[in-house]
Amino acid sequence: QVQLVESGGGLVQPGGSLRLSCATSVTFFSIKTMAWYRQAPGKERELVAIITDLSSTNYADFVKGRFTISRDNAKRTVYLQMNSLKPEDTAVYYCNTFYGGSPGSSWGQGTQVTVSS
Repeated sequence: QVQLVESGGGLVQPGGSLRLSCATSVTFFSIKTMAWYRQAPGKERELVAIITDLSSTNYADFVKGRFTISRDNAKRTVYLQMNSLKPEDTAVYYCNTFYGGSPGSSWGQGTQVTVSS
C-alpha cells in the first residue's frame, strides 16, 4: 500500500508563507504525475496543483501565481510552496498521485494549514 506523509502545515497570518512536503513510497515515482489537494471544513476535497513526470505544472485558478508545486524524484517527495496565503486557503492539504484525472486510492493523514490573524 502506498504511503503518503504530508508535513509542514501550521498557523500563519494572512500574507504569510508555508512550504508543505509529502514523502511518499510511490513506486516508479519519477514517472508519475503527482498532485496536491485540499479539503476545507464542510467542503469537498479539491485539486490544487499537479506536476507531471517532466515537471510541467498546472494550478487551480484560486492559487495560480501564489503556490508553486515541485518534486524531488531522488527523495520521492513532492512540495508545495504557498505564498500570499489567504484565510480561504485554510484546509487540510494532501498529496496523491494523479492519473486519468483522478487521485490514487490511498490517502495520507494530510497536514493542516490555518490562515488567520
